[in-house]
Amino acid sequence: MTGLAPVNLAVFASGTGSNLQRLLDLSRLDELGGGKVVLVVSDKPGCRALERAEAAGVATFAFYPKAYPDKPAYEREILDRLREHRIDWIVLAGYMRLVGEVLLQAYGGRIINLHPSLLPNFPGKDAIGQALAAGVSRTGVTVHFVDEGMDTGPAIAQEAVPVDPGDDADSLAVKIHAVEHRLLPEVVRALCRGEVWLENGLVHWRPQASGGRGICGAGVLGRQDQERSRGECAGH
Repeated sequence: MTGLAPVNLAVFASGTGSNLQRLLDLSRLDELGGGKVVLVVSDKPGCRALERAEAAGVATFAFYPKAYPDKPAYEREILDRLREHRIDWIVLAGYMRLVGEVLLQAYGGRIINLHPSLLPNFPGKDAIGQALAAGVSRTGVTVHFVDEGMDTGPAIAQEAVPVDPGDDADSLAVKIHAVEHRLLPEVVRALCRGEVWLENGLVHWRPQASGGRGICGAGVLGRQDQERSRGECAGH
């Protein structure tokens, strides 16, 4: 990426930050299509994700939501930090709060989220537990653009994960995390290279960028293809 300005990324996380760590590692190796993780934001001061960021020498901002009168108040402070670091894209990787109007207005179409299911199936918390309770034969991973709803934004990429007989929450989580650690960087890399974008509520890929792979494989695909494939891969 010699001669080109880096694409500045902020990663939001609330927990252990295993997906954050993957992005930090690739950022350090210059393997995110020009993307650089320059800020980590968390609503859980003291969480492992913040420790990972600090160990990597990346700036952090942690806040207690209850210390603010409302969501707009703390999002305005987050926005100040994003502007300070000239953030181009926000990546939600285990961030357990809905993004509000302040950030959506400032970064609409530039916020993505990682979710451990084949959306629209099993949105919200404990998607792995929801999948097990439903008895489906497969679940998966989705990376999607963020809108005002809970896991309702247009999907950028999805990959199915089989639910094997005898799987429990721990064993299924291991399989899902393995896919997350590959799929999220693929999408971030494509975004930083300008290979995928959101326009008029639809996801667009530059020709050849997605490799023609479908949702049932190691898939990256746009929203229209997902509509055709959803019935095949939802698992119920």
